[in-house]
Amino acid sequence: MTALWDLEEGSVRDVLSQLAPERGLAYTSAATILRILDEKGFVTSRKKGKTLIYKPELAKDAYQTRSLQNLSAKLFDNTPATLVARLVDDAGLSQESLEEIRALLDRRLRDASG
Repeated sequence: MTALWDLEEGSVRDVLSQLAPERGLAYTSAATILRILDEKGFVTSRKKGKTLIYKPELAKDAYQTRSLQNLSAKLFDNTPATLVARLVDDAGLSQESLEEIRALLDRRLRDASG
């Protein structure tokens, strides 16, 4: 998706050209991923000759929100606190990152209370 957002629209080959070569993603794998994203409504596609051109349907922040909600539902039984706890406990976060998370939570709590 990041490559497609950067391109604004493109074919499977266009998307592959944006990825690091060491990623080693095969054309067929990339095509399958884009087809699934199309089926799920994350991207749209149109024919240009024999080639499908894909375009992001969702902005990056909307995609992140939806993906995180799906992750929370599937892996963390719809309990966001468990997701955050796993992130904080297992990610080896730096003191700086933890302070950023605390500041975000403090701001969110302030906004919610008034």
